[in-house]
Amino acid sequence: MTAGDAAGAQVKSAVRTVELLEYFAGRPGMHSLAAVQEAIGYPKSSLYMLLRTLVELGWVETDATGTRYGIGVRALLVGTSYIDGDEVVAAARPALDRLADDTTETIHLARLDGTSVVYLATRRSPHCLRPFTRVGRRLPAHSTSLGKAILATYTDDEVRALLPPELPALTEHGLTDRERLIEELHRVRERGFAVDREENTVGLRCFGVALPYRVPARDAVSCSVPVARLTPAHEQTIKDALFEARDRLALATRRL
Repeated sequence: MTAGDAAGAQVKSAVRTVELLEYFAGRPGMHSLAAVQEAIGYPKSSLYMLLRTLVELGWVETDATGTRYGIGVRALLVGTSYIDGDEVVAAARPALDRLADDTTETIHLARLDGTSVVYLATRRSPHCLRPFTRVGRRLPAHSTSLGKAILATYTDDEVRALLPPELPALTEHGLTDRERLIEELHRVRERGFAVDREENTVGLRCFGVALPYRVPARDAVSCSVPVARLTPAHEQTIKDALFEARDRLALATRRL
């Protein structure tokens, strides 16, 4: 094997390792070797050896039988270090705390990653009726106020290059046509905020604003509120608080 062949093999192995970890990250729980092989498509013998290596290193875990696999604790350590070291997350903490206090609702900070948004920070509502939320959650950008707020800072052509013509719907209220989404993004630009009208979770409405420290934006903040608790007065309070939070975050992130 030449040096070039060896380097190529190492790159291929690295790519397979990352793809395997991303597979587990997107599918919580434990999975059999056969299920992983069917989804990933790697030769079963090389996949088994790769899994065993990742188990020994702590990136993958097995169940008591040693035949089922899932994401390991080292992945959590790396994810936590990303959050802990992110300057935007650190700068946003006071503004997120105040926004949560002002609205008494659940607050999210998220970042665009491909065609999805990933949650970087959350503040849970004190109300009993509140949405499920966790750091690291990934959702389609087009179905969230966070994603729409960010996408509205892109040109129409950039949105077309990023998203397919047909979009998956998470609920019956979801947008499934890219051109209709682009029309909505025009309205987002005009009013300065985006709305998720039960497109991600039935019974939940979300309002989001993009953070202007980068153009086009990559981060956004949102407020999620159950429809049952959303009065016109409360909605206005949320919008006003979001605009104030955006202005505070613009100052906090101006040097980033």
